[in-house]
Amino acid sequence: MVRILLGITLLGLFLSCDSNIVVSENRSLPNNWDKDEAIQFTLPELDSLQKYDVFINLRNTNEYPFNNIFLIVTMEFPHGKTLVDTLEYKMAYPDGTWMGHGIGDVKENKLWYKENVTFFEKGNYNITITHAVRNNGDIEGVSNLEGITDVGYSVELAKPE
Repeated sequence: MVRILLGITLLGLFLSCDSNIVVSENRSLPNNWDKDEAIQFTLPELDSLQKYDVFINLRNTNEYPFNNIFLIVTMEFPHGKTLVDTLEYKMAYPDGTWMGHGIGDVKENKLWYKENVTFFEKGNYNITITHAVRNNGDIEGVSNLEGITDVGYSVELAKPE
């Protein structure tokens, strides 16, 4: 009996060490992502002495009509400071094959957002994500972006330098 418990404990420790994810959250979208739909997340309070890597998580299907995506990501600090980044990520290789991971027509994409970040202010940080995709030559953005099924973020412990 002791050997079985020891084996289960070791297996649990081995599997739990597989990931550096501290917090992660995803939101499912309906059939499309409206250009005015801002997806907001509130991060829990994190250790202010620890360094973290922050990622944007996207799931796309074969219905996604572009080979890249433009995102506007806003991070609001607890005491009012706001950082806004316009980001471009490649979603497909030149031959049209999706870059994400997954089986079938749904691909998971883990996209770098911030590296070696410290959350030094006490309180909750907010991350807001909107898309800024537009067709070549168009001034207005794509109003209903198809093929993105989930949007999220993850915070991981940064790897030691």
